[in-house]
Amino acid sequence: MSDTRLTFKEMCAKFDVTPRTLRYYEYIELLAPERDGRSRFYGPRECARMTLILRGRKFGFPLEEIRQWLLIYEKEGTEAQMHAWIDMADRQLLELSEQKALLDEAMTELRALRGETAKALGID
Repeated sequence: MSDTRLTFKEMCAKFDVTPRTLRYYEYIELLAPERDGRSRFYGPRECARMTLILRGRKFGFPLEEIRQWLLIYEKEGTEAQMHAWIDMADRQLLELSEQKALLDEAMTELRALRGETAKALGID
């Protein structure tokens, strides 16, 4: 990665997040930008962390779990972090599978109810 630093505004634009989100991630210690007075600057480390945070959110992980996972890298290194990732992924895959089953069931019921209602009205 390059040594280019991003300003607060550039970081928001690059990752398509609101200023509030970026400040919150800093507040809960997911990010630690460099400071120069009131200005914040985000280097390659923070950009990489933001990529991982957003990926974790996409997969449905809670922010605290993401924070703990990022701490493992700092304290124990890459291999420990990868082992933790496998455990987290397995748990999340099970959770998502259960949610998918519930959604499939709800959609089946909704389709049936819609069909019955349409039939009662004489429409498709």
